[in-house]
Order: sequence, then C-alpha cells, then structure tokens
Amino acid sequence: MAELSAVLESYPVRLEPLAPHHLEPLRAACAEDPDIWQIYSFNMLDGGFDQTVAKLHSLASWVQFAVIDLEQGRLVGMTNYINPDDFGVVEIGGTYISPSVRGTGFNRQMKKLLIEHAFANGFTRIEFRVDTRNTRSMAAVAKLGAVREGTLRRNRVTWTGYVRDSAVFGLLRNEWTG
Repeated sequence: MAELSAVLESYPVRLEPLAPHHLEPLRAACAEDPDIWQIYSFNMLDGGFDQTVAKLHSLASWVQFAVIDLEQGRLVGMTNYINPDDFGVVEIGGTYISPSVRGTGFNRQMKKLLIEHAFANGFTRIEFRVDTRNTRSMAAVAKLGAVREGTLRRNRVTWTGYVRDSAVFGLLRNEWTG
C-alpha cells in the first residue's frame, strides 16, 4: 500500500495523500454540491463530514487522496485506492469532484494518473464499483475503457438507508490505452 501513496501530478490535476491540512478545504468542496451526496455510500456534509473522515481514516485498506485543481489553485475533491490486494487488483472509488471541474476532462486526467500509477506499481486489474443510479459516473468509467462486468444486486446500504445496486467495471493492464 505504501507504494500507492504518492503525490501524482499532471496539469491541471495534483493528487496528494490526504492529510489534516486538507480537511477544511475538502469540507468546503463537498458542500458545493449537497444534492449529489444522496447517491454516495457515505455522508460528507455538515455533521456527517467529521464522522465519515474518521471512519475512512481508520480503514487500513484505503489509500486516500486530496484532489487539487492547479488552475484554480484549490482543493476540489477526493479519490481513493480501495482494497489493493496481493493478486494485483485494486479498486478506484469514493471519488468526488466539485461541479466546477466536471465535464472539463479533469476527471479523466485524474483517473489516468491513478490508473497508470497502479499499473506501474504492479497491479494488473483495476475495478470501479458505481451506484447504478449514477449514470454520469458509469459513462465516465466506460470512456476510460473499463468493461462493465455485471451488477452486484442490493450489495450496499448507503448512509441514507437506500439499498443500492453496484455496477462493476474492470480494466486490465493490457486493455489500457491511456
């Protein structure tokens, strides 16, 4: 896991391992789109923010990143490597980016950094698990070349109590075209 935790940068994206000085800017970024949190597994708004941050910090199987937009000079979100294993598989998820960078190519650049870094560190498969209500994220993952491999039905209860279905996408090293 230590090899995955690194500063990754390709203009205008900079990913930094999440640290205490990122928390207040992250809180502000998460508040920019309060409606989106209804489809997340966890709550990053108001009173839920501190509780979620503490819970995510306690997960030894997550490598957390602050997402910084170098053009705007500010933190605009977060992303994670989840459950890297000894068989060469890692998930990229728990990603949130502010509305100001959506639809600009920023997300693709961010995912490219994460994908290439994982492959460079010996991982051979990257997974994405997306709430099936989140059509925008599913389309973005498919544009990366990931293949939708199926749906995990009713596999996760979100912070709102909704029982979601998760679309599972896979991307193999030999499929990645950048």
